[in-house]
Amino acid sequence: MAAAVAYAKAEKAPATRKAYETDFRLFRAWCGAKGASALPASPETLAAYLAHGAAEGAMVSTLSRRVAAVRYAHKLASLPPPSDSEAVKATLRGIRRTNGAAKVKKAPAVVTRIKAMVAMCPDTLTGKRDRALLLLGFGGAFRRSELVALDVEHLEETAEGLRAFIARSKTDQEAEGATIAVARGSSVACPVAAVRDWLDAAGINSGPVFRPINKAGAVSTARLTDRSVANIVKAYAGLAGLDEKQFSGHSLRRGFLTSAAAAGKSIFRMMDVSRHKSVDTLRGYVQEAELFKDHAGAGLL
Repeated sequence: MAAAVAYAKAEKAPATRKAYETDFRLFRAWCGAKGASALPASPETLAAYLAHGAAEGAMVSTLSRRVAAVRYAHKLASLPPPSDSEAVKATLRGIRRTNGAAKVKKAPAVVTRIKAMVAMCPDTLTGKRDRALLLLGFGGAFRRSELVALDVEHLEETAEGLRAFIARSKTDQEAEGATIAVARGSSVACPVAAVRDWLDAAGINSGPVFRPINKAGAVSTARLTDRSVANIVKAYAGLAGLDEKQFSGHSLRRGFLTSAAAAGKSIFRMMDVSRHKSVDTLRGYVQEAELFKDHAGAGLL
């Protein structure tokens, strides 16, 4: 029985399970304060919880994830999920209609920005790590979870650039893996050279590529966390004179795609790097990059 439950949980990525666990813990605490049952929960309880969240300013995307977490907890317990109720669906639709569902997008670290950011990396061990992380994150359109999961064994340097094997990603839940190519860059912003410089300086020959460094300058054997990636991106955005609040770990991935679209690169070649499954998703980056290209109003006023 325990093995079956473990396999059922393995259906979801670790990051998703962690988010669901946090969301359900919050739901359980709210139910406890209201004297209501969290498992099983009634549709009326879940609908009231959503209304409370909306009143507190939670985004629709956040509320939708909370509904998914409650649904998942009920499915694991073999209980009918309250999220299937029309009352809950209507509440979520009403919140979306009233408050809007537009996502707050983080600023892309486009070419000019990423170069400004890496220019601020000091010539220290930490600086070399951060420079490699920023340039590789951009050059491979990596998600932050993919960056920290990289091992030295996943990288192969070639004359053309760097081959990076991604063992698992958000869109590869079956862990089939994918190999992408990271192109070499200029002398001031080359992902391949930056990664080699960091690994050599840190004496890393195997295991995690990106690791914590303590105050004494000792490199850990552990992995850097995905939260650390976001903090590093924000820190260097601020040092480069940008509003760090507008940046996140996702800014590296967005920066690559936005820059590639602006340079007129093939959307299918962009997909080779980003591993998006849908052309429609990438079309948004192209439209954003070409927002003012051949504008109908250009020259009218």
